[in-house]
Amino acid sequence: MTQHTFRDKAINDGLISALAVGGFLIILGVAFGLTPGVPQKIGEFFGDLTGVAYPVINGDMVLPAPAHPAQHIEVYSAVFNFAVGIAVLEVVILALRLLLHSSIKKIAETVGNMVFWVGAVVVVSVFLQAGTLTGWFTFWATLIILAGLSLITQFVIRIVAYRTKR
Repeated sequence: MTQHTFRDKAINDGLISALAVGGFLIILGVAFGLTPGVPQKIGEFFGDLTGVAYPVINGDMVLPAPAHPAQHIEVYSAVFNFAVGIAVLEVVILALRLLLHSSIKKIAETVGNMVFWVGAVVVVSVFLQAGTLTGWFTFWATLIILAGLSLITQFVIRIVAYRTKR
């Protein structure tokens, strides 16, 4: 088995990071810039944001939400395409990290990111693209849950790897 030096791992991690940043910019450009009418629709979306009373335990809390959520399906579709692109990019990055023997910290981080973005694809398609006010708030709440799940995933991978090495 070949011994990988610290320098080799640093170079590999740098190349993977460059791929991640470049891939992100390409996906952003494709999902939002090349989808017909989306730049104008994004402007309309932000113009439609208003404060909406959301019931909580002690009354109502005013949160930002679109006044007409069903009118922004094109924006939600661009968000969906972006999430799919990032999820695929995370799968590619994970494969490269495993192939190039990245540190367990980097592998755990990539798996956590993948959990978040694959979950985001599902959440956008189920809640956001429903075009309802309830779906809007459920979308944001579920993204927060996914962020927590992503962190827990990273923690579990690192703990299992640590205990396996001992």
